[in-house]
Amino acid sequence: MYGQQAEIRLPDKIYFRIGEVSDFTDIKPYVLRYWESEFDEINPIRRKSQRLYDRDTIYIVIRIKNMLYEQNFTIAGAKKKLKEEANQKRVSTKVNVLLHEILSELKSIKQELG
Repeated sequence: MYGQQAEIRLPDKIYFRIGEVSDFTDIKPYVLRYWESEFDEINPIRRKSQRLYDRDTIYIVIRIKNMLYEQNFTIAGAKKKLKEEANQKRVSTKVNVLLHEILSELKSIKQELG
């Protein structure tokens, strides 16, 4: 998904507590909680008083960290970029589905003609 996934080795489990995510990403827990309020993409599961992050969310956190700290995006700029990427992915998926349908239709026509 994101280039930095290879740079972080996560233990073999499904969910991670905020302290673990903080250790993996080198982002303080209070910053992670703040980012939750700013970025819709960061939406950990809440069980009792624990925030539980899945792998995809951790990779999004890393992506946001990279945009803010390495690429000097503003929070607004990072939000916009993430939304653009999500829209681009949706369009790409729709195009792939449409191309698959066209290919199936062409194969069907070829069988009818041949």
